Amino acid sequence: MGEGLGPRAPGETERYLSVAEHGLIGDLRTVALVGTDGTIDWYCCPSFDAPSVFGAILDADRGGAFELAAAVPCRTRQFYFPDTNVLITRFLTEDGVGEIQDFMPIVGGHVAGETGRHRLIRRVVCVRGSMPFRVRVAPRFGYGAQSHVVRRQGDCLAIFESAALSLALTSTVAVECDELDVTAEFKLSQGETAVFALDRVDGAVPPRGCAHREAEVEFKATVAFWRGWLAQSRYRGRWREMVHRSALTLKLLTYAPTGAMVAAPTTSLPERIGGARNWDYRYLWVRDAAFCVYALLRLGFTGEAEAFMGFLTARIDRDETRPSGPLQIMYGIDGRCELPERELPHLEGYRGSAPVRVGNAAVDQLQLDIYGALLDSVYLYDKWGQPISSEQWDAVCAVVDWVCANWDQPDEGVWETRGGRKRFLYSRLMCWVAIERAVRIARRRGLPADLVRWGAARDAIYRRIMDRGWSAERRAFVQHEDDQVLDAAVLMMPLAKFIAPTDPKWLSTLDALSADLVSDSLVYRYDPQASPDGLIGEEGTFSICSFWYVEALTRAGRLDEARLAFEKMLTYANHLGLYAEEISHTGEQQGNFPQAFTHLALISAAYNLDRTLG
Repeated sequence: MGEGLGPRAPGETERYLSVAEHGLIGDLRTVALVGTDGTIDWYCCPSFDAPSVFGAILDADRGGAFELAAAVPCRTRQFYFPDTNVLITRFLTEDGVGEIQDFMPIVGGHVAGETGRHRLIRRVVCVRGSMPFRVRVAPRFGYGAQSHVVRRQGDCLAIFESAALSLALTSTVAVECDELDVTAEFKLSQGETAVFALDRVDGAVPPRGCAHREAEVEFKATVAFWRGWLAQSRYRGRWREMVHRSALTLKLLTYAPTGAMVAAPTTSLPERIGGARNWDYRYLWVRDAAFCVYALLRLGFTGEAEAFMGFLTARIDRDETRPSGPLQIMYGIDGRCELPERELPHLEGYRGSAPVRVGNAAVDQLQLDIYGALLDSVYLYDKWGQPISSEQWDAVCAVVDWVCANWDQPDEGVWETRGGRKRFLYSRLMCWVAIERAVRIARRRGLPADLVRWGAARDAIYRRIMDRGWSAERRAFVQHEDDQVLDAAVLMMPLAKFIAPTDPKWLSTLDALSADLVSDSLVYRYDPQASPDGLIGEEGTFSICSFWYVEALTRAGRLDEARLAFEKMLTYANHLGLYAEEISHTGEQQGNFPQAFTHLALISAAYNLDRTLG
């Protein structure tokens, strides 16, 4: 077991930064969270779902961290190098100003394409005056449970070796080693730099240095990669900076080797401090990834959609008798189906919020809505990207045929409740979307399809929702059949074009949701007291629902309300424009961070609100 890391910064009174006090860097294989104090407290190597190397965000004592900061009292500022995912953390002191430039070169991009290479670079620059710095590199392999040794080779190279992974730290300043960690203290004057590079190494990839000149080349190449990617965007609307930051964030959550997109790059960041709603989101959820594809297609990015379609087409099971359907609700980023959930009792959890979990037992749930999210994205990809192939159309037909036969099953629903299956309205809605979008593709492209069967099933779902999803007592569409509970997921009804956004039943529903689930533009998913979900504890408002609310107001023609709600939501972003899953009662970000769901909904809401405002 790793030893404690000690204090993170001079005068620090808390052991954990708030979730929002972090930026994100990555290389389309994994990411690192960088705190505003200069500490990397989350980093999994070599992939999103690998065990953590730095995990202090889940246990300040045992998790491991890469500390790098001014060695004197200072103020800090953090921002992204414009139009990139290169993160700058600045330190302002009495005697000078310094900064850390944090980035990961993109393998196979504009950087030399060494396939086995995986690198994190931290370049320290003194931009004014002079400044002393300190560094402590304290990895704790295997989520802090796996022992390691440190081998020093000369003054500027140290290798951390564990049973499963070895990392080499190279620097342009002399470092010291003890049994577990590497430390250094150094001083820079104006114009001087120091470079630290952390590389994955093995027999095929030996340790290598990162001289000042190479760091500059890597920096420029990484900047060029991100700017080249973002240049594809067609969005020129009012909220361009926030939309583009969300797009860059979604791209960071993409696993380039397979095209999978993770729901979030972290695990077990709690939905409420001290609560037990702590889940591992480092996997591809079909729903989340499909919505991401929708958002990126809106902006003009088609390559991500193509890769995602390839990933899922390879995994569609065409056996119509399979009870769980043609797809699982989630997969590993490499396409694996088994994601066993377990707890890590040796970690205390973020601010004491245990348990820490890895894996996700929801993989075995039935969530019928995933097929609507998927087919909506296929429809848009076929319309705005490339026409789908014959193989992909065969896969679509297999999905739609299964949905026609199984849409009436109870399931766990979009929120992955663990309180038993119900006949959720949202699940029915998205089954309708799945069939309706497939019908559109078939008619537009003249593709073969059983349109009689598909049309009958689509119409049956519509009638079922209108008859049993509507509560005359609440004057609203409700969470599941024959009940009175409200659910923010029904905000998708007009967004999915199931119902006219000015239909009297819908406007009545919108008013009911506003009264029961909306708090100053922030939207709760549902009331767990009224609709038990099998889990203990409360949660905050769910940010994707808040952006859905903006879009529903927009489509209903309530533009002043929509714009105000949208602008309020922007104030809940962190200093870099990033969002976690939820917002607490006090406005703090909580849950896994950053969350793809929230950023894709921001893009959609901004796009539609801007277009409607004209």
